[in-house]
Parts: sequence; C-alpha cells; structure tokens
Amino acid sequence: MRKPEDARMSKDNTAIRVINACKSFQKNRQALSAIDLTIEPGQCVGLLGASGSGKSTLLRSLCGLERLDGVNSEVQLWGETLQKSGKLSPTIRDLRTHIGIIFQQFNLVGRMDVLTNVMTGLLPRMPLYRSLLGRFTTEERLQALKALHAVGLSEQAMQRASTLSGGQQQRAAIARALVQGARILLADEPVASLDPESTRRVMDLLRQLQREQGMTLVISLHNVNLARQYCDRIIALREGRLVYDGPPLGLDNQTLRELYGTHSDELFMDHPHEEPAPFLNPTLQLLAR
Repeated sequence: MRKPEDARMSKDNTAIRVINACKSFQKNRQALSAIDLTIEPGQCVGLLGASGSGKSTLLRSLCGLERLDGVNSEVQLWGETLQKSGKLSPTIRDLRTHIGIIFQQFNLVGRMDVLTNVMTGLLPRMPLYRSLLGRFTTEERLQALKALHAVGLSEQAMQRASTLSGGQQQRAAIARALVQGARILLADEPVASLDPESTRRVMDLLRQLQREQGMTLVISLHNVNLARQYCDRIIALREGRLVYDGPPLGLDNQTLRELYGTHSDELFMDHPHEEPAPFLNPTLQLLAR
C-alpha cells in the first residue's frame, strides 16, 4: 500500500476524495445524497450544517465507521480506496493508522491515567498480543509524554482521566491522535460540550497542530462563527446534500439564511443543545472491523 508520505510521488496527491456518497438509514430518508468532493493535503476544512444535515455521517464515512450505500459510492485516501459500494477495502486497517479521530464525548477511559489513555492511540500499530496485554515500551511512553507536552498536559500525565476538565480531556484526545501519527485528523463536534474558553483553547490547539505538522483537518462544527474564524474552507450540508463548498467569506449571513431558512438561527448559536451520542470507544470500533 502506498503510504501518505509517498503520495507526492503518485499521480493522485489528493488526501481525501469522495465520489457519489449516498447513505440511507430509513426508507425515503437519505442522510447523504450524491456528494462529490476532494480535500487536498494540509487543508483545514470546516463541515457545517444544522442538526440532521449529515455532517457526522459524512465524517464517519471518511474512516469507514459508516459504510456508504450504492454501487458508485466511494471514499479514497491518497488515491487508495478505503471503501466502495458499501464494502471496506482489505487495506483499510493500514489506511486507518494514518487517520486520527476526535469525538465530542472524548472517549477516554476515566479510571485509567492520562498517559495510558494517550498510548491507546498506538494500539493499531502494535502486535496483537501487546495490545491485548496493554504493554508499552519506554519509547512509546516517551512518545506519549511528548504528545501530552504538545497539548499542554504533561503535568497531568499520571492523573486519572476522570479528574480532568472537559477541555483537558479533549486535549488528551488530541494527544492520542498525535501519537498515532495521524496525517488526516477528523474531528466530530469536538467543542460542542465545552465552555467558551475551553472551546477557544481546543480550536487554537487544533489549528496550531494542523499548521505545524501539515495535517489535513476536517472538523465538523455546529457554529458558523467558529468555522469562519478557524477554517480555510467550508463545506456546508443541508438534509444530506452539499449546498456550499468554498471560502469562509463566501458564506455570509444572507447566504446562510437562503440555504437553511429557519434552521440558519441554529448555526449562529454558541452552544446549541444536542443529545450526546452513545459512548463507544473509537479504538474498539476500529479494531473490531
């Protein structure tokens, strides 16, 4: 399999390519409808839309946690097929080692210390026997400590994860993605449950790391002002359809109201209320597939 760092030698240097993405959960209700898009390496893309617009479904399909419908639906990473026609690629495990995923619920194990939580980001690359026993080398521990230092949590390394604030837990989740060596970072509503100050710190950190490490960042947001402030490009969905793809300045308030109607007010709320999704550890989801 061609690794992402070798992608520059390929004819296809596209980090993410989505072709005719379709997904239905119920009869006559499409979560995604014929979406085509490409995302170049190093881009910071904000995925915007009101509740039920298909943001999370699209984001989850980019790592294979959601399988698309239709014989022509496909997701490619660096020119390699991740899924096609509802079937995951045989090479998906290798591809996933280069994808970091951050969720709104943090998905940390509260009784474990922060350092061990961060080291779980290494599990997809470890031999099965070591991952089952939770045995980490000194080098892996140093790698996790370096990631915690990058997100400003080195002093909390041995604390139980449950003792951290919401903003600190999200930063620990980011550190977990860093030790994984992610070249693509997918963030699904990572600040929806945080207070304004924690939101700013987490968004600043994501943007800083994305720039310094050249990662491709795709971040699902519920608030248009955050997307405008932090993202280079905005992809907006409505009822599973792509309704805008362009620079933040092109998505002004009037355009939003034309695209979303009465739902546009939801996109200007600082902290819209959402029911939390059921907890499911993303590492376990990936290893189970």
